[in-house]
Amino acid sequence: RRRPGDEMKRGKPLVLPAMGWLTLFFALPLLIVVGVSFASRTAYGQVVFQWTLANYTRFLEPLYLMIFVSTLATALITTLFTFAMGYPVAYTIAMVLPKKWQQAGIILVMIPFWINFLIRSYSWVIILRAQGLVNTFLLHLGVIQVPMTLLYNNYAVMLGMVYALLPFMVLPIYNVLAKIDDNTINAAKDLGANTLQTLFFIWLPLSLPGIISGITMVFVPSLTTFVISDLLGGSKILLIGNVIEQEFTKGNNWHLGSGLSLVLMVFILISMAMIAKYDKNGEGTAF
Repeated sequence: RRRPGDEMKRGKPLVLPAMGWLTLFFALPLLIVVGVSFASRTAYGQVVFQWTLANYTRFLEPLYLMIFVSTLATALITTLFTFAMGYPVAYTIAMVLPKKWQQAGIILVMIPFWINFLIRSYSWVIILRAQGLVNTFLLHLGVIQVPMTLLYNNYAVMLGMVYALLPFMVLPIYNVLAKIDDNTINAAKDLGANTLQTLFFIWLPLSLPGIISGITMVFVPSLTTFVISDLLGGSKILLIGNVIEQEFTKGNNWHLGSGLSLVLMVFILISMAMIAKYDKNGEGTAF
C-alpha cells in the first residue's frame, strides 16, 4: 500500500539534473558576480577581495544617476508604447478573429522570433539610415529635399525596442483574454454597459495579470539592453546597459560592472514581486 509522500520521494532523483544545471550555470555565476562586486584593484592593478561597497555607491554619482534616469525614462516610454500597441493587437486576435484564425495571428506575432535578434536590429539601420528606405522613399516623392537624421537618437532606440519587445506584451495579454468567458461580456452588455464601460470595467480588470506580466517582460529587458542602443543610438545614446557592457569589455573594470549589474537586479526582483502579487495563478505567463 502506498503511503503519502512515496511518489514525491521517487520523484526527487528526477529533479537532481535540473537542480545541478541551475546550480552550475546560474547560482555559481551569480555568486562569482557578487564576489567580484566587492573586490577592488590596487594602484598596481592587483585584484584585492575585500568588503567594500565602493562599486555600489558609485551608482549614486551624478553621472551614473543621470544615465540611469535616462535609461529608466526610455524603458518606461518603451513599455507604455508596447502596451498601447500590444493590447489592441492581443484583443483583436483573442476576441475579433474567428477561432480558426487565432493561431495564425499568434504565429504572425511570433515570426520575428524566427530571425536572429541582431539581424532584426541591423535591419532598422538599413531602413533609417540617410540612404535607407524611408529617406529614399520620401526623397523620391519630393516630400523632403535632404535626407532626415533618423538614426542615432532616442527615437530610433525606442523604435527598435518597441519592435523587438512588442511580442512579449502581446502574448501574455492574449493568453489572459482568450480565457475570459464570453458569458461575462454578454452579461455586462445585457446590464446596459456600453463599449467603453465594458473595456474599462470588464476587459482591463480581468486582463490585469497579463498586463502586469507583459509590462514586466518588456520593462526589464528595455532597462538592461545595450545592443539596440549600440546599433540605433551609436555613441550618442548611452544607457546603463551600455555602461555595464563597456566596464566589462573596454574598461576592464569587472568590479564596477558587477556592482551595477546587481543594482539592476533589484529592479528585476521588484518586477518578479509584482507578478507574484497580481498574477498569483500564473495566468499571464503560461503562453
